[in-house]
Amino acid sequence: MTDDKVKRRLTTVLCADVYGYSRLMEADETGTLETLRRYRTAIARLVERHDGRIVNTWGDAVIAEFASVVEAVQCAVEIQQEISNQDSDSPQANPMRFRIGINLGDVMVDGTDIYGDGVNIASRLQELADPGGVVISSSVYDQVHNKLSVGFDCLGQRPMKNIAPLTSYRLTLGGQLGGQATPRASFAADGGTASRGTAGAPEIGDRHAPSSSRNFVADWLAKLPRPVAAALTISVFLILINLFSGAHKIWFHWPVAVLLCGAALRMVLGRRSESDRRG
Repeated sequence: MTDDKVKRRLTTVLCADVYGYSRLMEADETGTLETLRRYRTAIARLVERHDGRIVNTWGDAVIAEFASVVEAVQCAVEIQQEISNQDSDSPQANPMRFRIGINLGDVMVDGTDIYGDGVNIASRLQELADPGGVVISSSVYDQVHNKLSVGFDCLGQRPMKNIAPLTSYRLTLGGQLGGQATPRASFAADGGTASRGTAGAPEIGDRHAPSSSRNFVADWLAKLPRPVAAALTISVFLILINLFSGAHKIWFHWPVAVLLCGAALRMVLGRRSESDRRG
């Protein structure tokens, strides 16, 4: 054994990056830099609150690591809410929005810096996020999906630069895509509860839904894998068409059976490919 042996550890990496940073700098360098400094101060405070640490900052990016996966996801949601609240207090012509990616993986340690695929994947996930949104890897999803009362929209296996495709999930907050507005969500982690604000996106179903039942259905569908949600939605339409066009002749069960079998097969194949990738 030598002192030059590379040290490794399993950690949760959070990567945050400003969306359209070059455009903002071109429009107003001084104002953009002042806003970035203010947001970085807020991010550092929230990272520390959740027992994380800032690993590095360069340009408009922030890299942080956490021992707890749950704390990392909670911190990401609070960061988006904090930024959204500050924008609401002082409206700007070109508001600054962060995109956040989170990954749980093995990293190489060099002093206070960390390197490797664990960091690179978090950076690529950040690029998949909407402005004001959060995207997590499947390794993070496995740890938090039953500990946090937020929804998850499966993005499937998206191609990423210099990284093998992997399944990722976008946070949905109360049936809303994490991206642009400011809904609220309650977290229930490790047996406790805490009400925390969250950053989100346009409310789905609230504007046009006349009753809470429609919102409940939209929320439920948003939490299902996309193939299953699509198959169920199409199946309902086929059943309604059959009933209104002539219930005396039942034919909807054949196409519905094909749709559901296809969705189930796609889910099985997707999980098997993900398992093979991890193996």
